Amino acid sequence: MSTVRFLTGITTSGTPHLGNYVGSIRPAVRASKTPGVESFYFLADYHALIKIDEPARIQRSTLEIAASWLAAGLDPAQVTFYRQSDIPEIPELCWFLTCVTGKGVLNRAHAYKASVDKNTAAGVDADADVTAGLFMYPVLMGADILMFNAHKVPVGRDQIQHIEMARDMAASFNHRYGEHFVPPEAEIEASVATLPGLDGRKMSKSYDNTIPLFSSREQLKKLIAGIKTDSRAPGEPKDTEGSALFQIYQAFASEEETATLRQAYADGIAWGDAKALLLDRIDQEIAPMRSAYEDYMAHPEKVEALLLAGAAKARAIATPFMSQLRAAVGLRPLSTTVQAGAAKADKVALASFKQYREKDGLFYFKLAAADGSLLLQSKALESGRAAGQAIALLQRDGAAALAALSDVLEPVDTGATQAAAAALTALAAAAAQAAQEKAARG
Repeated sequence: MSTVRFLTGITTSGTPHLGNYVGSIRPAVRASKTPGVESFYFLADYHALIKIDEPARIQRSTLEIAASWLAAGLDPAQVTFYRQSDIPEIPELCWFLTCVTGKGVLNRAHAYKASVDKNTAAGVDADADVTAGLFMYPVLMGADILMFNAHKVPVGRDQIQHIEMARDMAASFNHRYGEHFVPPEAEIEASVATLPGLDGRKMSKSYDNTIPLFSSREQLKKLIAGIKTDSRAPGEPKDTEGSALFQIYQAFASEEETATLRQAYADGIAWGDAKALLLDRIDQEIAPMRSAYEDYMAHPEKVEALLLAGAAKARAIATPFMSQLRAAVGLRPLSTTVQAGAAKADKVALASFKQYREKDGLFYFKLAAADGSLLLQSKALESGRAAGQAIALLQRDGAAALAALSDVLEPVDTGATQAAAAALTALAAAAAQAAQEKAARG
């Protein structure tokens, strides 16, 4: 592919809010207008089924989200705009990826871990009320991304883990069946990735702290008035750090406007005046889109026609690609003959280390086999340097370093320890061979 593909979607579980707009809709629409970019936008209605069992709500949300994107400037003629459930190849690919994804990888998914932690704290079974849909959510998201081999996926920082998992799935499938997928990358808007809500927590339908994207000016004024602030009086200097009001303003304002408000905070601006500035700044951007949104909401048949046309464009890519993938895994006509093992690479793929930082601000590393299964997982470390030093020790000393690093590694069973030891030995052997070949060359 000569162009860069962007892909993003919003779950059809509620009314779009300002957080959706600044974190997904706005950057995605801007990207769609960039030369050399091929954009894919979808309504994630399969994902909505994981947590919503109200059919009317899912249908209404699908219309609201589609209308919001269109009103925000998305041009269906220039992009591929579709409803997830109109692409049957996506759930089929989801199953393919399920078969190459380790359960241990999914055990660490943020949403699943949060449910387990909540249940544990309540003293009930760890998996109480946890559906297989919630557990498999990252695989379905991986299928969404890999179905169209997206290079960039605009997401909030709390979604980076899912992109990393999609990369792991791509690598696992490619290792088994040949190079079919490109590894996607997360694309995060530098100024704002996650918008705070009315109570200071992440703006989310789950917290009921959102500001609907196309609220009327009067509704917007009322909601902004409810944004949580501290008790400092007019004239008292105020902190921008941790201020939900300031962060929301910054997401809409220019650098100069943001600098002006920052100085006003230092000068002791009254909270009421700050909220009035926020109201004017948001409405300045949103108001011109309202009439288009209201027209789409009044004529859902227009939206339906656009989505079906988008699905046809999407399937023109997905259907032949899925045929390719089916053949790769062996789901072929019986009359077809393919040389055994032809899809696999000549060289044996090795395990690899991955170092990363979680939302808690701490650092971790893991050793994953070529098929994506987990071999080693570190505990939380205070610095990236500590993680790097541990990896270097494992790379240098191999299996002998496992005992020395027992205090920084999560405990594993005997079988996993043996597999990790074998993988480290293979890595050391490959490194030694590479060094010998380099020396021989010169």
